[in-house]
Amino acid sequence: MSQGVSQVVLIVDDDPVQRRLIENMVQRFGYEAKVVESGDDAVAILCGDAGKQIDCVILDLVMPGLDGMGVLARMKDGGIAIPVIVQTAQGGIDNVISTMRAGATDFVVKPASAERLQVSLRNALATKALAGELQRLKRSQDGTLTFVDMVTRSPRMRAVLTAAQKAAASDIAALIEGESGVGKEMIARAIHGSSARRRKPFVAVNCGAMPDNLVESILFGHEKGSFTGATERHTGKFIEADGGTLFLDEIGELPLPAQVKLLRALQEGEVEPVGGKKPVKVNVRIVSATNRDLIADVKAGRFREDLFYRLHVFPIGVPPLRQRADDIPELVRLFLARFSAEEGKRVRTVSSEAMALLCAHQWPGNVRQLENTIFRAVVLADGGEIGINELPQIAGHAGDNGMAAPRDAESDGLSIAPEQLPPLTNAATSLGLLDAAGDVRPLDELERDIIRFAISHYRGQMSEVARRLQIGRSTLYRKLEGLNLVTEVTERAEG
Repeated sequence: MSQGVSQVVLIVDDDPVQRRLIENMVQRFGYEAKVVESGDDAVAILCGDAGKQIDCVILDLVMPGLDGMGVLARMKDGGIAIPVIVQTAQGGIDNVISTMRAGATDFVVKPASAERLQVSLRNALATKALAGELQRLKRSQDGTLTFVDMVTRSPRMRAVLTAAQKAAASDIAALIEGESGVGKEMIARAIHGSSARRRKPFVAVNCGAMPDNLVESILFGHEKGSFTGATERHTGKFIEADGGTLFLDEIGELPLPAQVKLLRALQEGEVEPVGGKKPVKVNVRIVSATNRDLIADVKAGRFREDLFYRLHVFPIGVPPLRQRADDIPELVRLFLARFSAEEGKRVRTVSSEAMALLCAHQWPGNVRQLENTIFRAVVLADGGEIGINELPQIAGHAGDNGMAAPRDAESDGLSIAPEQLPPLTNAATSLGLLDAAGDVRPLDELERDIIRFAISHYRGQMSEVARRLQIGRSTLYRKLEGLNLVTEVTERAEG
């Protein structure tokens, strides 16, 4: 069965029997079901904060009070772009046309078969994911990305975005810290797109990609003939970003001579182009980012202390993907939708085993590595689902680290010799027993990681997972639901 972790389907129907039938089907497909019995209740959820958690709506057309058409109208007026599957006992062509014009994504006739409803849900959710991803890409390119476009279900990441939103409300200098690939530039773009400068330029500069002898020219500009090869006048990134935001990525790679001139530009609000006769006033908001320990660089003399305190006014620490694994299923769905469209394929889903493997992986390259992994998986896929076979590098890496290889459905229980067990220090590293401050993480977080690891280790064989964890299968499923982990995993036949 396909993976549907964390996707929420709102079921709206005044018939209690029909509600229960649809709820059971939705849960069996692997989604989370939320049930209401009236159109007014549905609108209250969709228009409130809880509406942000809804991924799709299954809507009865004929209800007392506010009917299905009324709900569609309210959603349209409120700019709510959640896909809606309308269901009704009346399957006439006029009804179909009316609901589609009103904004419905699909139309099913009661009683809908499980197969028909599952296909409809898959298509609706894939369309939603693709539309959201394309919108994010477009907004990122034109400088209008906001925090509404940021995808996260992780409490740690939500706290980071809350802090970044506060930074966006002023012109305070923000320094985004985090490992390579965690999405620092995306946060910088959201800060700009949510600020008063959003209609002005967002200019990104990778300080680590500039040749040392051209840093000043690239940042501050140069006059024609100011040095060999300067055949044209160049304005420089500071002047390009005038009125907007200048994003200095990998700021720790900036050479010391350029650090001096950058500090002066920040202090004086002006830059002096190479070969120029007078400084040029600029009005830019600085957002910088680094994957280095700048405090250590300051102590080692590689980074100016006075510049550090200029940039480090509002630090924003972004956790690595391995510390916010709750985000992995949603990111996978977004990347899957985008790359399937780009490659002209109809890859719609990820198997439970494959998703468990993705969630258990440590992702040293963070979101960027996950994105590339899904791109490769889509290219490899022959059918409509990504499985273990489409993730050879991740599966191979799991095997190299002592994870169990796939086994036949009829094989006996897996046994591990003591010498095969990883040392405790390695386990502490792979499961992240300590947080960034060096303190032991909360028990529920550790339990979540251990269960996720076990599911991947035993390739989704839940009986084996439960036996090795020394808990009953029913207890295991309750823990999966309570910890927002895999709610339904494919079970192989047991001998």
